[in-house]
Amino acid sequence: MDNARVLGVDACRKGWIGVAGDLRAYFGRTIGELVERASMDGELAVVGIDIPIGLPLVGIRQAEKLARKVVGRRSSSVFPVPARRAVEAADYAAASALNLEATGNKLNRQSFALAQKILDVDRWTAPCPVIEVHPEVSFATMAGRPLMYSKSTWAGGEERRRLLESVGMGISGDIGPAGREAGVDDVLDAVAVAWTAKRYADGRALSYPDPPEVLDDGSSAAIWA
Repeated sequence: MDNARVLGVDACRKGWIGVAGDLRAYFGRTIGELVERASMDGELAVVGIDIPIGLPLVGIRQAEKLARKVVGRRSSSVFPVPARRAVEAADYAAASALNLEATGNKLNRQSFALAQKILDVDRWTAPCPVIEVHPEVSFATMAGRPLMYSKSTWAGGEERRRLLESVGMGISGDIGPAGREAGVDDVLDAVAVAWTAKRYADGRALSYPDPPEVLDDGSSAAIWA
């Protein structure tokens, strides 16, 4: 899909940040608001999002198991995906109990903290194909190996900037409201997700698992890179 317009999306503290394949950046309080703003500059062919898409009713998704192998030493960045009933629970205690029942594992607080973001995407009617992307899997794919440093460190940030520059997606300077609302790591992650969205549009992306796993509710789940 030559010259397809894509958007890479990452959750940030105040909402969502998106970076298009041409490195224009956007911010929205909800996923719908973000994509609507990005679409004003041109129709989107693919949206990649760093959030679980496809929630199991029971059991554990294959995507996370495979993604952890790809990222190696950065495997702690791949959070366990909650079961659907856990995501919909009113509080952490209830969510953890429901997740234990459905998956055999209690729910960690990092995963529960993403519940509203997960539901925002889950309940959204998308205008184009949407894929799940984990930035660390994308960066490891760019590098051909797991990354050395955490994204929260200076060394990790520089490692990721160099990789993005190497694939023609170096980003710098004023990116507008998105740059004032999102953290440095959020921006770099969104660009990495856009890189994978472009690969998907071009038919070159990798799927973990391949083919995507069909979950018990009939939906499919895979992390793309």
